[in-house]
Amino acid sequence: MCPNASPKKRPRVLMLADAAKPLIQDRVAELRPVLEKYVEVAELIDDFSAALPAEGIDFVVVLGGDGSMLRAAHAMGYQQLPVLGVNLGRLGFLADLQPEQLEEALPLVVDGEYRVVSHLMFECVVEQQGESALKVLGLNEVAVLAGPPFAMLNVQLYVDGQLATTYSCDGLIVSTPVGSTAHSLSAGGPILRKNLQAFVISPISPHTLTNRPVIDSADRVYELAVPQPNPGTSLVIDGKVVCQPSATDRIRVTRSEAQFQLIEVRGHGYYRTLREKLGWGGRLKLKD
Repeated sequence: MCPNASPKKRPRVLMLADAAKPLIQDRVAELRPVLEKYVEVAELIDDFSAALPAEGIDFVVVLGGDGSMLRAAHAMGYQQLPVLGVNLGRLGFLADLQPEQLEEALPLVVDGEYRVVSHLMFECVVEQQGESALKVLGLNEVAVLAGPPFAMLNVQLYVDGQLATTYSCDGLIVSTPVGSTAHSLSAGGPILRKNLQAFVISPISPHTLTNRPVIDSADRVYELAVPQPNPGTSLVIDGKVVCQPSATDRIRVTRSEAQFQLIEVRGHGYYRTLREKLGWGGRLKLKD
């Protein structure tokens, strides 16, 4: 360093971790000194329901699994900050870095050798008698699930105000590209690259051979209606039950102005994540 050169400014970060899990607490205690070698930890937040201070923060480090990443996105609301996820859970699709990789990745992030990938988020509004009764910001998916007594459900799908089809099914999922590798994938939906600006509509166990997942632009307005819900029919957003829709409710899903900002470091691209996290590593076995 030249004698008159000023030292490089250390990024200010928030650490987010779930304090309710003892194993997470132990790993946070182990990893915090690694972080503090390269960044200034402005605050350790262990309550995901608290408002996050955004002013003067360069990025957020989430220590946990993909559930913690979803909760961090919800906590940031409409002031999304870049997020670096360190996987302390099982799958780690969003929280891509393993703890042992943090020491190698942090210098790259501090030196600017990374990119921030913007991911589609949505707003889900439940309208009752023409008025907004509930509004939720989400990252993964909106799902209408049949629920007890588990009779088949008819779910109407409207696109830009026009009836597209009625699904007879156990439920219907409207998913972002990030959510396409979650519940939607388990229901037979396609994988969408995470930065695509589109939604995928996936029926759960449809009672017809002609109903297949549909992909359409994120700029359209999607509405769901359940003319005859079961007593236990539920609206689930990012894995959380938010209400039980009535026969007259309209569930509207649109693109949000907020976008989830995921930090991607060198060597951790999208297809590597698919291959390593979702077991997409099969090869053709050729005969000799």
